[in-house]
Amino acid sequence: MAKRAHQRTRTLASSGGPTDKERDYLEIIYALTQSDEPVIAASLGRRLGVQPPTVSHAVQQLVDKGFILRDERNQITLTSQGQTLAKEIVQRQRVLEHFLASVVGIPWHLLYVEAARLERVLSPILAERVFSLVGPVTTCPHGNPIPGRSQTYVGNVRLDTATVGTMFTIQRIAEEAEAQVDLMRYLELNSLTPGTQCFIPDTSPVYGVTLRRCNQNITISPEVAAVVWGDSALIT
Repeated sequence: MAKRAHQRTRTLASSGGPTDKERDYLEIIYALTQSDEPVIAASLGRRLGVQPPTVSHAVQQLVDKGFILRDERNQITLTSQGQTLAKEIVQRQRVLEHFLASVVGIPWHLLYVEAARLERVLSPILAERVFSLVGPVTTCPHGNPIPGRSQTYVGNVRLDTATVGTMFTIQRIAEEAEAQVDLMRYLELNSLTPGTQCFIPDTSPVYGVTLRRCNQNITISPEVAAVVWGDSALIT
């Protein structure tokens, strides 16, 4: 019995599909492509927090498996096969985030990391059931679009660039922040989540952005403000 299980594990590992780490790369490549950011090894390393040799090895593996291409400028694009797989990964993960939030009751700041773990082992039957339970949502709980349901990123103003004297409505949290649990916890504890409206009485390139809500002020650092996107409107 143990021998059969070992043989099955070996077969799965050598099937030519992406490893868990390669799935992480495909997810990030897809996200960068959708937000019109250049996809190069440096941007992948920055997102994943790994060194250039590690990125180079993973990129070459993805090239060898037919999921991505590299041009003469070392810019990376998804192949048709890679695009299909990456969209599926992101779609399943973002729908899972809704499932974990509304059905399981996982805290907002943990949704991404828990969904990322589950996505890798979700069978087609369970995925169909999860999709049915969640319903026709178009964004993840952090406000980013679900492939196949929406391609539009809502909120085109980054908080650290918003104008003083405007009302700012948070629409989404940048994808690169979702895996940073401490940062996401900070945003959740301070109600800096999609749908929240704040007045901006002051900004500073050193201290960050001051937000006023319910007659209380909070100043968030430039680094935190840089991952919050939304809509800004003058008060009339």
